[in-house]
Amino acid sequence: MSELEVEAIDATLGAVVTGVDLAALDDATWARVESAFHDHGILVFPGQHLTTEAQGAFGRRFGSIEHLVEDAIVVPISNQRRDGSLLDEGDLRMKVMRGNEGWHTDSSYMPLAAKASMLTARVVPSTGGQTEWADMRAAYDALDAETKARISGLTAYHSLKYSQARIGDEAPRKGAYGFFDGEPPLRPLVKVHPATGRRSLFIGRHAYGIPGLEPDESAKLLDDLLTFACQPPRTYQHSWAPGDLVVWDNRCVLHRARPWDHAEARVMHHTRVAGDPATELALV
Repeated sequence: MSELEVEAIDATLGAVVTGVDLAALDDATWARVESAFHDHGILVFPGQHLTTEAQGAFGRRFGSIEHLVEDAIVVPISNQRRDGSLLDEGDLRMKVMRGNEGWHTDSSYMPLAAKASMLTARVVPSTGGQTEWADMRAAYDALDAETKARISGLTAYHSLKYSQARIGDEAPRKGAYGFFDGEPPLRPLVKVHPATGRRSLFIGRHAYGIPGLEPDESAKLLDDLLTFACQPPRTYQHSWAPGDLVVWDNRCVLHRARPWDHAEARVMHHTRVAGDPATELALV
């Protein structure tokens, strides 16, 4: 394969990486990929067509795999069952996927937030079904001095129960991932990236209940920050082709799925990398 090339996307985040076979990644090439990951926040690898094992091996380059389902290293995010039939709109999995259409960062609602996530496309619909990312580093940099001063030192709770209830999904899921009965984790609104030192907003649909603010005031502040942050040139939307892989940094990037016609199948394979407990554990 030709020499690795990293071409920045026309946004404040993201790069397309070519000239690399992720299934045969040597240490020197990995060092360049990791550097680009820290620089750009998201990396797009077109046409990789990785096996489950190869995707898991690439994920382990970033750290320990976060096991969302038992010991699985790759989890399907799909409206298609194994037999090829499609899920009904009322299925709990469809409700979670609808929730994924809101801006969020993975596992902020768990005691240990995720470091990185990756998706590979297996089956894509004829239209729609893109994934979009937003740069929380550039968003923080663009805030005015008064807002930066206001949010400095503020924290918010994160809860998947809260974010799903906000879209009308209050179905009980005892034992389901993310729907645990412990105290929702508390996290700063402004996060310092452990590798780059850059400040970014750490918000999204799971965030709520800023201590010291009334619920309405907290919700308005978080919604206003989210609306401000997730605007061009701080966003990138990817139209998937089968075989594409995208990896992103949950510590400084938000993402969301875009709608598609659920009469068509969409099959994505997801791997999530656990955060370093030294930097990604909740405050409480």
